[in-house]
Amino acid sequence: MQHDVASNRQLAMSNTTEQHAIRPSVRFRLLAIALFPTLVAMPLLLGIATYRWNSNLNAALVSKASGDLTIARQYLARILATTQEKAAAFAASTRFRDAEQSGAPLDGLLEETRTALGFDFLYLMDDNLRPIASARPLTGSPRADWPVVTAARKDRPLASIDVFDSGDLAVFGPDLVQRAHIKLVATPNAVATDRSEETRGLVVHAATPVTLAGGHRGVLVAGQLLNNNLDFIDTINELVYREGSLPEGSRGTATIFLDDVRISTNVRLFEGLRAVGTRASASVRSAVLDRGETWRDRAFVVNDWFISAYEPITDSFGKRVGMLYAGFLEAPFVEDRQRTLLIIAAAFLAVAALSIPIFLRWAGAIFQPLERMTKAIGRVEAGDFDARTGAVTTGDEIGRVATQLDRLLDLLQQRDRQLRGWNEDLNTRVAERTHELEAANRQLEATMRQLVMSEKLAAIGEITAGVAHEINNPIAVMQGNLEVVRALMGSKAALAEAEFRLLDEQIQRMSQIVMRLLQFAKPEEYAGYVERHAADDVIADCMPLIRHLLNNASIDVVREGGARRTVLMNRTALQQVLVNLMINAIHAMPDGGRLILRTRDEDREGCAGVAIDVTDTGVGMSEDVKARIFDAFFTTKQQSGTGLGLSISQELVARQGGTISVESETGKGTTFTIWLPEAT
Repeated sequence: MQHDVASNRQLAMSNTTEQHAIRPSVRFRLLAIALFPTLVAMPLLLGIATYRWNSNLNAALVSKASGDLTIARQYLARILATTQEKAAAFAASTRFRDAEQSGAPLDGLLEETRTALGFDFLYLMDDNLRPIASARPLTGSPRADWPVVTAARKDRPLASIDVFDSGDLAVFGPDLVQRAHIKLVATPNAVATDRSEETRGLVVHAATPVTLAGGHRGVLVAGQLLNNNLDFIDTINELVYREGSLPEGSRGTATIFLDDVRISTNVRLFEGLRAVGTRASASVRSAVLDRGETWRDRAFVVNDWFISAYEPITDSFGKRVGMLYAGFLEAPFVEDRQRTLLIIAAAFLAVAALSIPIFLRWAGAIFQPLERMTKAIGRVEAGDFDARTGAVTTGDEIGRVATQLDRLLDLLQQRDRQLRGWNEDLNTRVAERTHELEAANRQLEATMRQLVMSEKLAAIGEITAGVAHEINNPIAVMQGNLEVVRALMGSKAALAEAEFRLLDEQIQRMSQIVMRLLQFAKPEEYAGYVERHAADDVIADCMPLIRHLLNNASIDVVREGGARRTVLMNRTALQQVLVNLMINAIHAMPDGGRLILRTRDEDREGCAGVAIDVTDTGVGMSEDVKARIFDAFFTTKQQSGTGLGLSISQELVARQGGTISVESETGKGTTFTIWLPEAT
């Protein structure tokens, strides 16, 4: 009896605890339903609006930075045009013409003009591009291969940005070398470098044609060094970021880069110290200098985040040599954005806090019936299928739901056992069927890959054969007409023997290419009959075929014959494979080296065979090249290769049950290994 009472008491306490645990859940669910527009719809709308506003703000900031960069670029272009115009105006001036025609030295006039126009150097060259006068004493001869100088010599005035090394600057005086020198400053996020200084100079470089005494032509060359040219960069900054164009706390910056080094900037490293010598971040360098893109995004500049725009600067040779930058501090905009978001969040929380008590009061009458249903469902989930909601006095929708719930619980109790048995049986069948489907799927994927590869190879073969046959006809016509020309010229043909020989060589090369295309497209037509051969004998037959290449290169040939077995293969085909590998090895050693030809008996997977190694000490191959070396039409010899040699070689060897493999390391050489089964 006491035991029963204790059990009932424990059950009552458990029910009370469960009831208190359930009540908050029911209330919170009803509250969530009632407050759905406030707690879900409104935050969603606010989130979307905030996201759109934030995105539009970011886009506007980036757009402003891009516009600022455009102004900086226009100013730089104007500097180039102005430099060329000043040089051209001086060259066309009466003062220059009178002084030059008088025969008096022009050095003083050039120095006066250089100082007045703000040039760092100004000199005059004759038609042979030799300096004849200079504003500053020259310590050597300036370079004459600048594109701006070449263009001016052809009566095309031109101005550009060029990079002068320390030697080029030293020609005009040691002060330019000193101005160009910049000590590099360690910069976070920049590409690692072992350089400690920048000695090159970025120069605004202009040249214009002039007419000298006696009607001779000449070239007037002027230049302005941008390294440490703070007036230049401050002028750009004043044009781009006028007073009041940025919010309080932000600041505009502009920079000229040589490579990724700041050579002229108003970005501050510390208060009062410009960040000359610091470097751009690795991500900016990669996008702008390596890929030639324009950067329009936030970027870490020296020691803070800026909304930035970068674009590459190209020299007169068309090479990317630096960057032009404009940007402004991001922090004030971020702070304004955060304050706005905090205000929106606070307003939303205030509305939600006022709404919750109101909806709780309205929903209080619904809690009790729902708690009874929740309690019953919880007991059923715990395994008590006898639990029921009981009679509900209310005749509303909740009362009807409670009655239907009890009926469902009755059915649940009856079918529980059936479902358990059915579930176990179903799981077993599903597992078996899944295993069968996985196996079938793997087989289907393998078959599909084989079909796709076969279709691709067949299509390539048909196209290649058609192209090869179409080329054969013009080749035959060219050969026939060439013989006719020789016959018509008679003895005079000797005068153009070199040209005829070149035509013969090129026609022969075209014929070889066509033959390789046909071999690739229809290898079965060129396989020939097979016969027994000793590998060393075939190698010996190949040596005269490459002798002319060996005579033109400092290459030592080492032969190591160790094979005693014979192979079964068409002799011409085997020679073709070996000669192709030897020629590739010779081309891989332009500065000389060793060509090692080695044969040996070797068994593979229980099959007797012969291995032939063709080893060079050349440049080697990267992993990417090794992965594609046997692909049709892939070649590293862009000017002379067809990309079919190794592909055809692999096909010829494979037809005899053999393989070709390659081992290579960049800078150390390459070894191609041919393995063929022993002739039986």
